[in-house]
Parts: sequence; C-alpha cells; structure tokens
Amino acid sequence: MVEAVLFDLDNTLIDFMLMKRKSCEAAMDAMISSGLKMSKEKGMKILYEMYGEKGIEYNRIFQEFLRKTLGRIDYKILARGVVAYRKAQIAYVRPYPGTVKTLLKLRERGFKIGIVSDAPSVNAWIRLVEMGIEDFFDVVVTLTDTGKEKPSKIPFLRAVKKIGVEPGRILFVGDRPGKDIKGAKAAGMKTVFAKYGDTEGVKNSGADYEIDRIEDLLKIV
Repeated sequence: MVEAVLFDLDNTLIDFMLMKRKSCEAAMDAMISSGLKMSKEKGMKILYEMYGEKGIEYNRIFQEFLRKTLGRIDYKILARGVVAYRKAQIAYVRPYPGTVKTLLKLRERGFKIGIVSDAPSVNAWIRLVEMGIEDFFDVVVTLTDTGKEKPSKIPFLRAVKKIGVEPGRILFVGDRPGKDIKGAKAAGMKTVFAKYGDTEGVKNSGADYEIDRIEDLLKIV
C-alpha cells in the first residue's frame, strides 16, 4: 500500500529544459543587442557546451561565457543578459498542466508528498515558490542537503527518514531512468517513469509504471 509519493523536480513537475532554453535565448538576444559580436546560433552552441562542462545549474555561466568569447567581462552586456534571463525564467517557470490538480488530489487522499532533486536548495526552492506550489510538500531534499547526486541512494534515504514512511510504501516519480528510477529502486521504492518529461528518447525505463501525463499518477495510487 502506497503512503507517500516523492517527485523529481526538473522535467517532472516543471518543464525545466524549455525554461532553460527560453531563458538562455532571451539572454543571448539581449547580449547581442548590447554589443556582443556573435550570431545567436553560435552563442547558444558555446553556452550549452559550457553548461555541459560546468553543469546546467552553474550560476556564473554568463560571466564565464563573456570571458571565453570577449576575453573579458563587459558588465553592461552581462547585466542585460542576466536581467533578460531572469525575466524569461519567471515567464516559463510553471508546472506541467495538471500538476496542481494532481498534488491537491494526493493531499485529499492523505498521501505524504515530497521532492528529491539534484538542484541546489536555493534553486529548487526558488522554482517551487515561483510556481506557487511550495506548500504542498512534506519534505524537500536537494543536492545541498546530502552533497550526493542521483542515482546515489543517499538522497532518497534522506527523504525516507524525513517523511517517516518505509521505502516499500513510497512511489517515486522521475524522468531520468539512469538517475531517478535507478536511485529510487536502490533505496527500495516503487518507481514511475514520467514519459512526458523524457528528453533522451528512452525506450526501456525499467520503472514499475510509466505515465504519459502527471494526472495518470492518480490511477496508480
């Protein structure tokens, strides 16, 4: 019997990659209009190569981008890029359709709800607050809390301890089989693959269940 449902955050509750791309595009447009001599296509390619090296959450990416492309930081260009990024981010930080309804239904049915995310705490909480769903969760475990990324089972076990439910009675929902599903299974949880958030073209998730929409979770629990 399931007593708790834990979620990954990015690409499970929020379309993170869409938000990231739209925000980066807005930043690149702003920097180019401010004097950066580069095509948008080339700039985006360099930026995403840097994200691949430094991590998608790296918060000094535009400073490093300007050092790499200009050889220095032009603070006017930097400021316009950062402001444009933040404005676009707010516009695109929104939960997947049906997320709020699903969380409400889970609450009504008496399930405990939580998050296990590889994002740093401040980033995770900012997204939750911007989406207006921060009060739904009994526990939020982030990279800051354990220093371990999935598929390590340590973040999952930290959530188990905080939420007070045996792993076998917890359902974990995530979009990355190699991290979310593998890690949750190692911690003894039942797993759900969020197909709607898949960005890798996964053929075999290895999860106990698969869902096309977040609302489909209600049929499983």
